[in-house]
Parts: sequence; structure tokens; C-alpha cells
Amino acid sequence: MDALTPTELRVATMAAAGSTNKQIAQAMFLTIKTVESHLSQTYQKLCITGRTDLAAALDPQTGSQR
Repeated sequence: MDALTPTELRVATMAAAGSTNKQIAQAMFLTIKTVESHLSQTYQKLCITGRTDLAAALDPQTGSQR
């Protein structure tokens, strides 16, 4: 499994916490399309199918990959 970049990790952590793509984009000064791209790459790297699987794929204590 490829490691997440710091930006992918931050986007994934925010998404797992319930933030919308628009909220993530505004908080990180990114476009919504860029957030979507980071999430797509994250799903591929973590071998998950979507946002609902993020919390289980990330360690909730540290926000890092399991």
C-alpha cells in the first residue's frame, strides 16, 4: 500500500470527521475538484470504495494510516 501524502491524509481525516468536500476545500484553500482528486487517490491507496470506509481505514487516535 502506498503511503498517503500529508495533504491526502489531512483531506481524508477531515472527510472521515464528517466535513463536506466544500468545507474541506474552504478550510484548505483548495478547489472542490482538488479535494475530490485527493479523496479518489486516497481511496485507491487504502483499497476502499468511498467516504464511509475512511474512518475504519484511518487510526482515529492519530489520524494516521493503520
